[in-house]
Amino acid sequence: MSHARGPLLLVPNLLGAVPPEDVLPARTIDLARTVEHWVVETPKAARAFLKSLSLPRPIAELSIAPLEADASAAGLASLLSPARHGHPVGFVSDAGAPGVADPGAALVAAAHASGIRVVPLVGPSAVLLALMASGLSGQAFAFHGYLPVAEAARSARLRELEADSRLHARTQVFIETPYRNAAMLAALVATLAPRTRLAVAADLTTPDESVVMRPIAAWRGADVAGWQRRPAIFLFQA
Repeated sequence: MSHARGPLLLVPNLLGAVPPEDVLPARTIDLARTVEHWVVETPKAARAFLKSLSLPRPIAELSIAPLEADASAAGLASLLSPARHGHPVGFVSDAGAPGVADPGAALVAAAHASGIRVVPLVGPSAVLLALMASGLSGQAFAFHGYLPVAEAARSARLRELEADSRLHARTQVFIETPYRNAAMLAALVATLAPRTRLAVAADLTTPDESVVMRPIAAWRGADVAGWQRRPAIFLFQA
């Protein structure tokens, strides 16, 4: 790191309560331990992650600044100020890979605009892990975040995504608040065609990890209670 400006290090967070060494390579951990200036999605979650890394200095001595959803150009510039003075800046979201189905794009774009080197570090991404394990198309896929909560709007959106999947051979990927997982599964089973393939990936990288893919027809009548209140990724392909 001999650059005049420090880099912006994009540090993946853990997806569950596992030792960092189980899912993060040594280089990611070693570089994260050198960082004194952090931009984070949520300070509480970031502190828990940093504590797990057994840092060489007390967390209280670190600069930990939240990335606001509506951060202005001036605000982003302020967050990156240490990098302009030669210090590495780390960015970590609450779980998984920052900037992938997570906040961070605006900060990364601001770093590029300022001539700050952006360094993506290796670590878990729930979306990519779920896609890898789904058996669905990894050549064409789209992530949609959260779908509508209202039943009618959710069903309409599912039908729209299924039609798009059928037309483009595309895997549709989305998430749900864990306590609504059972309701989402019920909606998927009630709305999608029998031959559409649905995968659910929960508790990825943890001892409780589960990934199941089957046609909608085979999901009908299945007990969905076991998926409730678990961090999960939903994927389907028509």
